[in-house]
Amino acid sequence: MNIALLLEMAAEAAPDRIALVCEGKRWTYGDLLDAARGAFELIQASEVEYVALLDESSEAAIIAVFGAALAGVPYCPLNYRLPDTDLAALLSRIAPALVIGDEERVTRIAATQGHTILSREEFSLKAQETVPSADTREYDPGEGIAIQLFTSGTTAAPKAAILRHSNLLGYILGTVEFGSADESDAALVVVPPYHIAGISALLSSIYAQRRIVMLPSFSPEDWLSLVEAEAITNAFVVPTMLARIVEAMDKGATGRTQSLRAIAYGGGKMPLEVIHKALLRFPMAGFTNAYGLTETSSTVALLGPEDHRAALASDDPKVRARLTSLGKPIPTVEIEIRGESGEILPAGEPGEIFVRGEQVSGEYKEKSALDADGWFPTRDAGYMDEDGYLFLSGRADDVIVRGGENMSPGEIEDVLLTHPAVADACACAVPSVEWGEAVGIAVVTRDGHEAPHENELKDLIRTRLRSSRVPEKIAFVRELPYNEMGKLLRRKVKEVLAN
Repeated sequence: MNIALLLEMAAEAAPDRIALVCEGKRWTYGDLLDAARGAFELIQASEVEYVALLDESSEAAIIAVFGAALAGVPYCPLNYRLPDTDLAALLSRIAPALVIGDEERVTRIAATQGHTILSREEFSLKAQETVPSADTREYDPGEGIAIQLFTSGTTAAPKAAILRHSNLLGYILGTVEFGSADESDAALVVVPPYHIAGISALLSSIYAQRRIVMLPSFSPEDWLSLVEAEAITNAFVVPTMLARIVEAMDKGATGRTQSLRAIAYGGGKMPLEVIHKALLRFPMAGFTNAYGLTETSSTVALLGPEDHRAALASDDPKVRARLTSLGKPIPTVEIEIRGESGEILPAGEPGEIFVRGEQVSGEYKEKSALDADGWFPTRDAGYMDEDGYLFLSGRADDVIVRGGENMSPGEIEDVLLTHPAVADACACAVPSVEWGEAVGIAVVTRDGHEAPHENELKDLIRTRLRSSRVPEKIAFVRELPYNEMGKLLRRKVKEVLAN
């Protein structure tokens, strides 16, 4: 079954319903389906092996993903923020491709790779103009690859993650009810098109027949303005976006946000202070923490609105701590915590998070990462409490091994963030002659405060944790490096601590 069925069903059920609003232009579900079928013709004629998007979010992203699906060609959105050298290397891995977007840049860095290059405007226009008669269409059945995404490469070179039609449909059909959105429902999409969260937001909203409102380039003021102008009911943000929205509102930014009923977040660790403020700023909205990966076709665990409200209102430290959790596995997946030898660990004991389910691909162009029983090692470290709530403590690769003792960077960072002068913090491994690895920390000082003395931070960690967690190296920095999805780039912090 082809993911294009999602758009076909929506267009058949409500062809005149507004499906997309982008930069003032409105598209119905019928418009989008016609354009996707036109894109199919362009892709077929170009004889390419991939369809790539090098652009911000726009109607071209939706037309391209469904046009590629109909043609049986993998859709591969690319990170336009990458340096030229890195981007050229990725383009070479998908040649020949129909590349949509930054025509000048692709021509400049990859002119000899055999790509067909179209600007966003030219692609969208040609797709609308090239609609064949119904009896000439032979669309792909959807038995192969739908999407190829290059992983963010926060700890290593990007891998080509493969998502098949069956994986994506397994997620959508298992979590979204067809046609469940009211005609007034509107989802604000600000996640980049090359991230799985952006793709799953499009697929799920289309299947629900929700109006999609795109904000190609994020700013908190523009976000608040669109919420008011389009009466947004649903929104997805990454933690850094939510922090900026709350900060802007604290400084006087305005916008009527009463329409917001649901705010989902994910993509990185949410600071407790930020979610506390957001819950108070948006009292009518239900908050959901969504945890997932590219290789799992998006969400595998959710902390829902009731859990957020209960945690905020509770005096029980155990219940309040759930605000820092990822929630519980969704019904269509299984999650296990395993130790270094592959053994399943009991509640409360940290290890690596494994996940299994129809939506889980675990497949790369290079090879599959699934074990013999279909389990995918996420490389995320965490634990499950006795009530089934999943807690994340960082990437398994980020674990600091000091003299044979495994340490979670997350627990050290959480303690540092309790200091009134610390706005942000990162802990990671630094080389140690005596211990092999030791703890290093990079700290961002809060505005209006003086940087705390190193001994003050060491005493805080020693008191709250134990002496083995006390850092050997401390650096004070203006800001920590995050990617656009709010993921902390620890490899860059390690470079700073190495100097």
